[in-house]
Amino acid sequence: MLKIVPDPPLHSKTANHSLEDLLVQTAEYLVCALTIAQQSVLMHTKPTGQVMTLATMHEIESARSLVEIALSRVQSRH
Repeated sequence: MLKIVPDPPLHSKTANHSLEDLLVQTAEYLVCALTIAQQSVLMHTKPTGQVMTLATMHEIESARSLVEIALSRVQSRH
């Protein structure tokens, strides 16, 4: 069976993470959220059912872009 939605990233709530690790993990969660939203758009064939999901996808993509910028800045400091 083909898996449509990727597994969420693994994490430990007790471990101390670096800022870089947290940004990478956040980016992975945003990829999962975007995949779910994309599948939701495909399931709703009428535009009225897609409007909120498309808006959500736009916000997720914007957040992911900001995380990627922050991650590149953190990596450039090392």
